[in-house]
Formats: sequence, structure tokens, C-alpha cells
Amino acid sequence: MLQGIDTSGKGGVTEHVVGTFGPIGVQYTGFKKPTAEEAAHDFLWRIRKRLPPPGVLAVFDRSHYEDVLVPRVHELVPESEWQARYGKINAFEAKVAASGTTLVKCFLHISYDTQRERLLARLDDPDKHWKFNEGDLAERALWSDYTAAFEAMLENCNTAAGPWYVVPSDSKKYRNWAIGELLRETLEELAPQFPQPALDVEGLRTRLQPPN
Repeated sequence: MLQGIDTSGKGGVTEHVVGTFGPIGVQYTGFKKPTAEEAAHDFLWRIRKRLPPPGVLAVFDRSHYEDVLVPRVHELVPESEWQARYGKINAFEAKVAASGTTLVKCFLHISYDTQRERLLARLDDPDKHWKFNEGDLAERALWSDYTAAFEAMLENCNTAAGPWYVVPSDSKKYRNWAIGELLRETLEELAPQFPQPALDVEGLRTRLQPPN
């Protein structure tokens, strides 16, 4: 799960770290502004739909944490509602973890100056103009509000079932290395194995022998 402010590198981590995995075993979801259908349901509805099956690495580019960030900063819902979501998120993640899914939650932390440099770099490179969203400038003006929201997110939802890892991300190389190491350590601890079907190996070998 990758969370962070605009330009922190969620897409870069997906490309340079998760991209080293075989695509068959990876399920990527980028969560953007809820659609009309999604908004008609509980905020966790669209998250539940994208939980991975056994043996699959799911990448969440943004997540249910958007619902304690954007609504808070832009005052889209009453404070009592987004406050209550912390407990709902913790209960949801505890249930997901109890079902056998390992949660790895990374908050990509960048500085105000670094974000400015990355936004300017997108303007300087015509090939990156497609990545520039003027709306990011309006969100940047709310930096202190987002900082408070992120701090509350980390404080309220850092649990045994779903701990947060704060990854310094001003350096893209360090960011990618750190998350790569975190995934490596997690996978080594899980020690995943290939499926072991009950095959009659000798019988199958016999059937594959050339005819007499």
C-alpha cells in the first residue's frame, strides 16, 4: 500500500520496485476520486473489491486512507465522520490480516521543496506534461493541512496488524531501495512456495515416453 502527497513517487515505486516481479502474480489498483457507484457505497467497498487472492501481490496506489485525508482537508464531511473512519480502517485491516493477507503500508515522505522541484521538472520536460495536473498546485497550497492529516493518519492507524513504514523519499534511489528491502524481508519471512499438486510423476513420465 503506497500513500503520499503528489509527486512522492507512488508510480515510480510501482515501476522500479514492483515492476521487477512477474506480472502474473501482481495486481495493481490506482485509487482515484470515487466514481458515482463507489461514492454510493461505504468508503471501504471499493477496497474490499480489490483485495488480492492467495499468492498474489496487490499494489494499492493510494487507498482507503484517502478518505481520512481529502474529506478532512476540504471539509467534505463532518469531522465526526472522518474521525470515525480511523476505527473502521483498523478493524478492517485487522480482519484482512487475520484472513492471511500481509499488509505493507508505506508512506512516502517528501519535503515541500522537493515537490516544487518535481513539479517544475514535469513542466521542463514536454514528455512529462501529461503527468502535470494543475490541481496539484491547489493541493500544494494546503500543505500544512495535509501534513496534519497525514500525521493523524499515521498516529491513529499504526497497528500491529497494519504498521506504517515512513519512507524518506526526497531521494528516488533511496526510496526504491528501502521499499525493495522491505518487500524482500517480508517475502523471506513469509517464505512463499510454489503450488505442490499431487502428481503421479512416474506414471506421467511413462505416458510421455515415445511409442515402441
